[in-house]
Amino acid sequence: MCRLFGMTSAPSRVTATFWLLDAADSLAVQSRRDPDGTGLGTFTADGEPLVEKQPLPAYADASFATEARERRSETFVAHIRHASTGGLAMVNTHPFSLSGRIFAHNGVIEDLPGLDEELGPYRSAVAGETDSERFFALITKHIDGHGGDVTAGITEAARWVAEHLPIFAINIVLTTPTELWALRYPDTHQLLVLSRAPDTGRHLEHASPAGTVRVRSGELATAPAVVVASEWMDENPAWRPLASGELLHVDAELTVDSTVILDGPPAHPLTLADLGATAAASQASR
Repeated sequence: MCRLFGMTSAPSRVTATFWLLDAADSLAVQSRRDPDGTGLGTFTADGEPLVEKQPLPAYADASFATEARERRSETFVAHIRHASTGGLAMVNTHPFSLSGRIFAHNGVIEDLPGLDEELGPYRSAVAGETDSERFFALITKHIDGHGGDVTAGITEAARWVAEHLPIFAINIVLTTPTELWALRYPDTHQLLVLSRAPDTGRHLEHASPAGTVRVRSGELATAPAVVVASEWMDENPAWRPLASGELLHVDAELTVDSTVILDGPPAHPLTLADLGATAAASQASR
């Protein structure tokens, strides 16, 4: 299963250090079994997306995945890829950047020709082979169609996919320089949220149980933050799972809003048994 992580500390710009594969001594085991790519998305001080990513064919680039990456931003996205669609190439590695936004996805969408047809001219925005990048382009199409309303764009794109295409899961994290959105649909994979109080007196130190995606921020000992992750990342009891179909939005003032935008199952649900061997392996829980 791919690992998703998103965080916002807006309106505060904070420094956080990420390790996309936690321990060098675990890489020999972890990378041969799991990651096909790692990536981190942040925004520069002037609001430009900064995406750093690397495919990991044959665990080739261990240093990229294990070295500490200290970045300053209001919003952050990290992703560990287990390829379901598309080869091990930079253009297929998450996260993706388009129209000043950053996006990562965990799941499988099938019937890519049907998705391409729905994209129309937006198909030209897709550089790689993945269902994930295509879904991001579809979201972008609908955001543009709603005058820049990201919530409306995600809602319309997700509803179209749920109605028309075979899907296993479409869990996503999408960020702008100051805002974050997360969607869980359906309940195939978990996606959790933690609203972290500003007065904990404890720096942020999160690590996924699988030994992937570790993040630390001393500044978040005194500043609030909202974290979204595909796994419980510490013992805090305030973590809660998003419901199936729940779209979470954290605005530029760290106000959290949550709406169920899909209240039924997909029209064409997929199970692991329906997937090809590569896609099934990428989505199975580790």
